[in-house]
Amino acid sequence: MDFTSLKKTSTTSWGHVAEYVGELIKIVIIASAIILPIRLFVVQPFYVKGLSMYPTFDGNDYLLVDEISYHFRKPARGDVVVFAHNEGDRKYFIKRVVGLPGETVDVTDDAVTIFNIEHPDGILLDESEYTPLHGVSPGVRTTLQNDEYFVLGDNRPVSYDSRRFGPIKPSAIVGRVVLRGLPIDKFHFFLKPQYNTNIVTSGLSSAILSYK
Repeated sequence: MDFTSLKKTSTTSWGHVAEYVGELIKIVIIASAIILPIRLFVVQPFYVKGLSMYPTFDGNDYLLVDEISYHFRKPARGDVVVFAHNEGDRKYFIKRVVGLPGETVDVTDDAVTIFNIEHPDGILLDESEYTPLHGVSPGVRTTLQNDEYFVLGDNRPVSYDSRRFGPIKPSAIVGRVVLRGLPIDKFHFFLKPQYNTNIVTSGLSSAILSYK
């Protein structure tokens, strides 16, 4: 065997390996440059602990939270948000926005009624699409300031929410839940909810929540 030829082949092989490693490093650097800003400033992953949002979310559901949308728009009724229990705290809650700034929210058993400029006599929210009817919610009536949101868990009997700790401030909100990634058989995108307020029942408009 020609050892010169063998040596040349070996050098060429190592050259290919070095080239491959160099390309791999470039890919990692480029991917990191793209992914890290997204991870730090655009979306953030969370695992659900507890059952306060059941049946919408279960324990150990893996969620992605959009951190940027609320820089361009305000939270909407029906949005599911993640927020800090106390500003600067690393303990986070996940709840649904029910009451908006300046509104009065009345919670009696399973009935949530919103009083605002458009509906001074009250708008009764039909929440049957995402929360079971239990009839055990404590009665609460709260008038929100212009920088406050009223949030509730979908599993009303066990949820620790604005009925107990009061409204939350926009500065406490991390972002809006946009995706459930795990478990894979429950993979789902959560889009902006739409309310239909064309139905009138017993003098109150009935708002029906549906997802596009």
